[in-house]
Amino acid sequence: MLLCTRCHAFSLTRNPLEVVRTPYSLTPSRGNAIHPILMKLIIDDKIPFIRGLAEQLGSCVYRPGAEISPEDVQDADVLIVRTRTHVNEQLLKDSSVQLVVTATIGHDHIDKAYLAQRGIAWRNCPGCNAESVAQYVRNSLWRAILAGHLSPTPQDICVGIVGVGHVGSAVSRALRAEGFRTLHCDPPKGESNTLADLAEQCQVITLHTPLTTEGAHATYHLADAAFFDALRQCRVFINAARGECTDTAALKAAIQSGKIACAVIDTWENEPNIDRELLDLAFIATPHIAGYSADGKANGTRMSLQHVIDHFHPTPCPQFSVQAPQLPPNFDYAREVVSQLPSSFSAIYPWLTSENTILLPHSAFLQLQQYDSLADTFRLRSAPNSFEFQRGHYPLRRE
Repeated sequence: MLLCTRCHAFSLTRNPLEVVRTPYSLTPSRGNAIHPILMKLIIDDKIPFIRGLAEQLGSCVYRPGAEISPEDVQDADVLIVRTRTHVNEQLLKDSSVQLVVTATIGHDHIDKAYLAQRGIAWRNCPGCNAESVAQYVRNSLWRAILAGHLSPTPQDICVGIVGVGHVGSAVSRALRAEGFRTLHCDPPKGESNTLADLAEQCQVITLHTPLTTEGAHATYHLADAAFFDALRQCRVFINAARGECTDTAALKAAIQSGKIACAVIDTWENEPNIDRELLDLAFIATPHIAGYSADGKANGTRMSLQHVIDHFHPTPCPQFSVQAPQLPPNFDYAREVVSQLPSSFSAIYPWLTSENTILLPHSAFLQLQQYDSLADTFRLRSAPNSFEFQRGHYPLRRE
C-alpha cells in the first residue's frame, strides 16, 4: 500500500525511474470514494515498464496473465491484463473489481456483456501498437521481395488490407510511403472494396481485423477455403490480426497447392499450441509479436495507467509518459537475436549484405537492420515449445 495520499504523473526512462511529480487526488467515477492507499490493482506480470509506476496508484499484485484467478481479484479494484486473461463471469463473479483495462488493441478476451451487467467499466488501448505492426508487415514484405516471392519494384505490388482501423491504416501509410499500392476492404467502415476485389487485384493480402463471430461481417475463419480458392494474383498472405481469422487447414492446403507462395503468420489458432506443420510451411512465422516493439509496449502501458487515472478522477489530470529504451550504437536486430540461437540455425541464416539487398532501396536495408521478422522466425523454429516464453521475453525492438 502507498504511504501517501497523492498520485503523480511519471516519465520512465531506461534507468529505473525518473519521476515528474504533479500531485492530484483520486476520486472514483462511481461508488464510494476510494482513497489511493486502499486501491488494489491486479496486473499481468508481462506488461512492460509498468512496475514502479502502477504502485503510485495503489497496492499492486503481479501475476502471469493466464493464471489470474478469482481468488486474486476478489478484493481488487482494478484489473490490468493482456489477451491471455479471459475476463468473464467465472473470473469476476465474486470480485470487487470496478475497472478492467487491457493493455492491447484487441478485446475479444473480455466478456463485455457481463461487465455491462455488473456495471464494471472496461477500456482497451486502441492504436497503441499500430506502428509496430506496420513495421512488421513492411519489413516482412522486404524479406519476401529478397526471397523472390514479389517484384523488386514496390510500385508493381498492390497490397490488399482487410480491416483499416488504427492498425490497418498505419500499415497502409507505411506501405504507401515506400511506393506500394494499397487497396482497402472494411465494410463496417464504409470501404467499398470487397474481398473479391482484393482477390482479383492484389499480390499481397494482409489481415488486420478484430475477431468477431457474429453479424454480417464476422471475421472468424474469414480466410477459409473459399477465400483462398478465389485468389487470382495473390502471392503473399499475412495474418497479423487474430489466429482464428484464418482457417489453418485451408491455409496449409493453399500453401501446399502453390496457391499461396509465401505465408507470413504472426497470429495462430489455438495459441500457444500452434500448428507445427504451418510453422514449417510459413515463410515468416512469429509468436504473436508483430505489435511488440518497445514503442508499442510503452504506448500500451501509458494508456493503461492513464485509463485508471481518468476513471477514478473526474476532472482533467496529469498525463503519464512512458519512454522506451534507446537502442545501442550500430544496432542490428538479426545479429542480436540470431547470435543467441544454436549454431545450426545461425549457420543457415540469410544475413543481409550490400550484395544481396542490391534490389532494395537503401531505406529498406536500414529498416531491416533495425527489425527483421525473419530473425523472430528462426527464434521460434529453434524452440517452438517456448511460444509464450518468447512473447514474455521479447528482445528490444524499436520502430
